[in-house]
Amino acid sequence: MPAAKLDLRNMAPPERHPTIHSAFDELDPGETLRIVNDHEPKPLFYELQAEVDAFDAERYDCRKEEEGKYVADLPKKA
Repeated sequence: MPAAKLDLRNMAPPERHPTIHSAFDELDPGETLRIVNDHEPKPLFYELQAEVDAFDAERYDCRKEEEGKYVADLPKKA
């Protein structure tokens, strides 16, 4: 169960990554941030993998639930 959830689909694109980073920073170790996006967040995955030591890239998960709805889990290392 994710500790926090963000639906980014109605958020302006320039606001998305800063909002995600803030929410991720607030997680406790071992918790997961779930985001809902209108596209697969591969650029975000690569950004987190390269820049955020606490991001657990091995436990990252993303699935397309329907057209225009991607759900990604961004886990924080324990």
